[in-house]
Amino acid sequence: MTEDGTMADTSMYQGSLTALVTPMHTDGRIDFDASTKLIERQIDAGTTALIPAGTTGESPTLSHEEHGRVVAHCVETANGRVRVMAGAGSNSTSEAVLMAKHAHSVGADSLLVVVPYYNKPSQEGLYRHFMTIADATPLPIFLYCIPGRSVVDISVATMARLGEHPNIVGTKDATANMARPIAVRRAVDKPFNQLAGDDNTVLSFLAAGGDGCIGVTSNVVPHLCADMHLAWQEGRIEDAIAIQDHLTPLHDAMFMESNPGPVKYAMSRLGLCGATLRLPLAEPQEATRQAVDDALRALELLD
Repeated sequence: MTEDGTMADTSMYQGSLTALVTPMHTDGRIDFDASTKLIERQIDAGTTALIPAGTTGESPTLSHEEHGRVVAHCVETANGRVRVMAGAGSNSTSEAVLMAKHAHSVGADSLLVVVPYYNKPSQEGLYRHFMTIADATPLPIFLYCIPGRSVVDISVATMARLGEHPNIVGTKDATANMARPIAVRRAVDKPFNQLAGDDNTVLSFLAAGGDGCIGVTSNVVPHLCADMHLAWQEGRIEDAIAIQDHLTPLHDAMFMESNPGPVKYAMSRLGLCGATLRLPLAEPQEATRQAVDDALRALELLD
């Protein structure tokens, strides 16, 4: 939101967006001092937008009060220098509405709303869920499709229906289906902002007509992720591919176990924040830790 109270331009996100981790002290309390430093590091590195309180931010284990504080802290720290897309997803529609209204009240620029998990709604249920949230706030909404966690997914036909709502403006696609951006673009009858949700498929997603990526790896190496997107945007395709190839071992390591276990471990190895997770997530296994260490050494980030 701008200083005069009007809505900021959130019509299009491009480049490297980061799904922020939520740093925690060893006793599980949120480490807001570390969070401030991480946000500053992201902005300095060229990240184009920040996503607090999403999957990578361990939103399922945050209390409602903590969730609100994490979003408000990110908005306050970013202070308009980059846009903030607040996580506002739940498998309860009424709860998601409350999260969306709170994000609007503290100045977030847009919302990332995940497909409801566990209760397996029908396509009609999904449609009504997202339309209810879109009617409850003026913020632009991004539909977060991640069937690996939500089981069900939004069909392209349902996405086309949802796209008729003026507040539903795009999607984070973690399906790893490279035909999907093409199908969505053809089905949705307006410009629709498509963001990849899988670090390993970014360039393929962009080649299929995507606009950017909400990434996990960019928590660790925000400058390299931003540089890759810039190279792509400037038509330096070989440079972008070279950076992608350089990053691939780290991408692979980030998802050897459930996110954000590996990424928090990587960041702890670089002294950026602690590796503490909240149960039921546990610290990564030795093989994963070794893969992360090897990837960091390959990037010359670790001795």
